[in-house]
Amino acid sequence: MNTVIEVNSVSKTFGKGTNLNRVLDEASMYVAEGEFVSLMGASGSGKSTLLYLIGGLDRDFEGKITLCGEDIGSLKDAKLSKLRLDKLGFVFQFYNLVMNLNVEDNILLPETVNGKKKSELKKQLDEILEITGLTEKRHAMPATLSGGQQQRVAIARALLGNPAVILADEPTGNLDSKSTVEIMELFKKLNQEKGMTILQVTHSEKCASYGTRVITLDNGKTVG
Repeated sequence: MNTVIEVNSVSKTFGKGTNLNRVLDEASMYVAEGEFVSLMGASGSGKSTLLYLIGGLDRDFEGKITLCGEDIGSLKDAKLSKLRLDKLGFVFQFYNLVMNLNVEDNILLPETVNGKKKSELKKQLDEILEITGLTEKRHAMPATLSGGQQQRVAIARALLGNPAVILADEPTGNLDSKSTVEIMELFKKLNQEKGMTILQVTHSEKCASYGTRVITLDNGKTVG
């Protein structure tokens, strides 16, 4: 299997002078194509920090991160932005939906902003609405949806560009237990039926168990 994410001896320090906090300490890990990897760790262990570094949202680090064969530390901003747009789908704890756009338009937003026409995306949109269970809600406004349904919209939006990997940061952290199970079952379905590569950050052992492999961050180092 191809390796889509490779982290080699990555360190990250916050602060200045005597107030330095080394959150990551030569962390190393990989994610192969088709895996559903759960990145676990205690609060403040640096797991979200590492996810943001992998996603190119923070470029200040030591070491090397390779994403889909590209050394992201050496890429210029424009090329990194294109890599993120083409290869990554992001799902966050908070859904980040545009409240005055309906479900369909929220899902389409990143691709239409990038210049694609709605008509070009119709077939893929219909398929994604079906797999995420949102077909009947395609014209609904976010304010009328439950938290779990809003997170489904965020996942559908991440899927639309057919990314190589989904990066999910505590995707159930804002949900009740029933919605949590539904979202994790959706991720498992996407991984098993669609072959989607997923890297999720979670503090929940139950959520982590839905993945195919667990990596733990402890004192800034990766285990597993």
